[in-house]
Amino acid sequence: MNIPNLDQIHAIVDNALQEDLGDGDHTSLATIPENAQATAKLLVKADGVIAGVELAKIIFNRFDPELKIEGYINDGDIIKKGDIVFRVSGSSRSILSTERLVLNFMQRMSGIATQTHHLASLIADYPTQLLDTRKTTPGIRLMEKWAVRIGGGTNHRFALYDMIMIKDNHVDYSGGIEKAIDRTKAYLAEKGKNLKIEIEVRNNDELAQVLAHGGVDRIMLDNYSPEAMTEALLLIDRDKYEVEASGGITKDTIVDYAKTGVDFISTGAVTHSYKSLDLSLKADFEVG
Repeated sequence: MNIPNLDQIHAIVDNALQEDLGDGDHTSLATIPENAQATAKLLVKADGVIAGVELAKIIFNRFDPELKIEGYINDGDIIKKGDIVFRVSGSSRSILSTERLVLNFMQRMSGIATQTHHLASLIADYPTQLLDTRKTTPGIRLMEKWAVRIGGGTNHRFALYDMIMIKDNHVDYSGGIEKAIDRTKAYLAEKGKNLKIEIEVRNNDELAQVLAHGGVDRIMLDNYSPEAMTEALLLIDRDKYEVEASGGITKDTIVDYAKTGVDFISTGAVTHSYKSLDLSLKADFEVG
């Protein structure tokens, strides 16, 4: 699994360490001798998919380059209660000072990866990709979208700058579908940008307007039922347009949407309605 932008990760980690440590981990500084050495193990306490192993290594070594990590399980692996993901050895103070940050990220990332894996597995037999959205935690989107990929999903646009997505409010504010598309094309030409254009439609009347006007790469069918989507897909030249299903899709309905043959299914649930996976970093006296 490729690590995303390392400079951004370092910036996020540095900010998080400063938030948690301030002018020092005074409990560890007060109770633990300066030269004390220790080993801790990352213990799995619930079944799922692990994510954040590579990030944990970055956090440990960002704080203390002398910490050593011995890994047994990789990002994306299926885990079960009782598994040991890795052991970290070195300064006792350093392990204690980074423990919570490592767990905070890994529990959340593993929860996202676990939920993503579950949804992606449900539609694995269909030619449909599972997409995330921008419904992420401000400041740590990079980690959350990384977790989606680890879980077997695909990232939609990362942010507002890397793709054009004309949604209902853009259409309404611009005065209609044709104006929204034409202004977009003119803007991209003026700025010299080459960005994919996606437009959201709420019904078949809006779909007909998009198909008549053209000028986009992907059409999002928003809040369509699976039955309505099947009918709408018959109207669309699939060689010309990618098609995305979105809006209220759940684990109970995702297979019905995939069965329509739609190219993409996007859901914010993978990053806003997951359950953190229970992990614990425990002192390990069996080794070291």
